[in-house]
Amino acid sequence: MRSGPRALGRLGGIAALALLAACDMPVTTAPVLTPQARPDPVAAEPPPPVRATSEASAALRSYFGAVQSSQLTQGLLRQDGGGPDTPFTATMLARNFEQIAFFDEFKPTGERGGGEALLRRWEAPVRIGLVFGASVPPSQRMRDTGNTRGYARRLARATGHPVSIAPNPNFYVVFASEDDRGEALDQIAGRLGNPLSQLRNLSRDTYCAVVAFGTGEGRATTTAAVAVIRAENPDLLRLSCIHEELAQGLGLPNDSPGARPSIFNDDDEFALLTDHDEALLAMLYDDRLRPGLARAEARSVVRQLAAEQTGEALTNCARSAR
Repeated sequence: MRSGPRALGRLGGIAALALLAACDMPVTTAPVLTPQARPDPVAAEPPPPVRATSEASAALRSYFGAVQSSQLTQGLLRQDGGGPDTPFTATMLARNFEQIAFFDEFKPTGERGGGEALLRRWEAPVRIGLVFGASVPPSQRMRDTGNTRGYARRLARATGHPVSIAPNPNFYVVFASEDDRGEALDQIAGRLGNPLSQLRNLSRDTYCAVVAFGTGEGRATTTAAVAVIRAENPDLLRLSCIHEELAQGLGLPNDSPGARPSIFNDDDEFALLTDHDEALLAMLYDDRLRPGLARAEARSVVRQLAAEQTGEALTNCARSAR
């Protein structure tokens, strides 16, 4: 209740009577409590120390910076997702899906040209965990985390499959430099029971890489994956690595020179996932396909899905594919 002038007068009279009535009463002194010191605020956890980079890592940083500048000058690393200059038909989409989903980019030895394979994809939710090398500064960690989280949401929308940054990860994304990549991979190798040898010695022209592990026939049901993204990459190349390696780890392992507009093409025309690539992911996780299918078994369904993704009539798609 708010105190106004009238209320103050009434309360003053009542207080005076109370004082008169209390004149003969013994006076008791209340103990004076020592003021308690306000507790210190909880100190924020200090950021992890940033390790100085070696000459080898610095040289790689300079090299990748020059690569990005050169590609941008040539009109590569597009970020527009494709447009009127990059149309594609259902026939093209079906062909590209077969080349990208049913072939491996690398042999087990690490050489290019892995050959034909069964369809692979995740059945369990994809839980992404980020691992940073000691040389990655806090500001870059925040940027990489935000980019990965946003892209995971996009992948979940495209596939209709759960993909997110989550505890107890089964898809590790490592951001590390030449100096600390081994240490970062050591953290994961023990959990997976795999030495991750393929990711330890990357060639100078490899910006990033991913390996996936599976169970069942042909190890077609993916259960774990590890992507490595060099910390020496400049911003756009780092982001392009996030886009390509995570999408490849979902079950699109190959590149094709005929895929356009697409990040699954070694020409580096596009840096980021395109509309064409989202269509590939939607096809991959459609319930009419399943892990372990061979290319010949899946062909009719793939054509149907491609026709649906492009809005073309199935009859036209089938006729042009003959």
